[in-house]
Amino acid sequence: MNRNSVVTWCVLGIALAALVSSCSKSPDYKGKIGVTCMDLTNPFFKLIANVMQEEAAKYGYEVVALSGELDPAKQNNQLSDFVAQGYDAIFLNPVDSKAAGEGVKKAHEAGIPVFTYDVQVTDEKAKDLIVSHIGSDNYQGGLLAGESMVKVTGDEGKVAIITYPEVTSCILRVNGFKDYLKEHNSKLVIVTELSAKGNRSDGYTVATDILTAHPEIVGIFAINDPSGLGAYAAVHKAGKAEQITIVAFDASPAGKQAVFEKKLYDSPQQFPRKMAVGTVEAFIKYLNGEKVPRKKIIPCAHYYYEDSVNDKSRVTEQW
Repeated sequence: MNRNSVVTWCVLGIALAALVSSCSKSPDYKGKIGVTCMDLTNPFFKLIANVMQEEAAKYGYEVVALSGELDPAKQNNQLSDFVAQGYDAIFLNPVDSKAAGEGVKKAHEAGIPVFTYDVQVTDEKAKDLIVSHIGSDNYQGGLLAGESMVKVTGDEGKVAIITYPEVTSCILRVNGFKDYLKEHNSKLVIVTELSAKGNRSDGYTVATDILTAHPEIVGIFAINDPSGLGAYAAVHKAGKAEQITIVAFDASPAGKQAVFEKKLYDSPQQFPRKMAVGTVEAFIKYLNGEKVPRKKIIPCAHYYYEDSVNDKSRVTEQW
């Protein structure tokens, strides 16, 4: 091959590379949205991220979803990276409702709108910088959990709560649970509250500790399905499955199956698809200059054995 041919092929190669690069993004591509959540290994947050990607793509936006891995510092670094890379918006599910304020303030200073989902920001200087929050009515869901606990225990005995006090959604669930008992003059006595950080492994460990300290309890309210299923494993191992009833929260695929198998009595149901779609819709309305509600709250619903029997979503392992 002579020198002219080599030059020609090099020029063609460069042109082709440029063409591929220019075509790598759809002509409808408009920008990027950064999503960070507590923990992407949790199927609840994984589903939300997937639905957000699908919905945002309809409007020409790419969603980059990251896991905060239950680490507030790591999540704030992710928020800083979204800002540094000039993302068009941030969808935030805080690992820690107060600590996330640091990242929110940086985004606001850079002119990047922040939307929260599932969990709210509580930092005093940051909470009012959130464009819109879309989440479940966690307090109402806690009321449902309290109603179920009173019903299944006959309103007698001692109960425990497995919490996650770093996040607002779980605080609201516990408050709703307690308020139901208080408002109905319940005879149930809450003997302890311990955090399991919302995961199955810690749920097992915490429940084991509870059973050691309070072997007489008749019920456990766990703030989500993973911690509830961890608690069930501990209760089952201790041979107390007939004595202790567990009420969890989420009606996740695993939670629905556990209700069907009567490992959980109730799992007040959240609707993560609505949450994901609502967050994307809020962003698009904001872009269009439309009025966006500061909060959009989605009611929860009981999920009992009777609901699970003919539930096709349980069989197909879907929310």
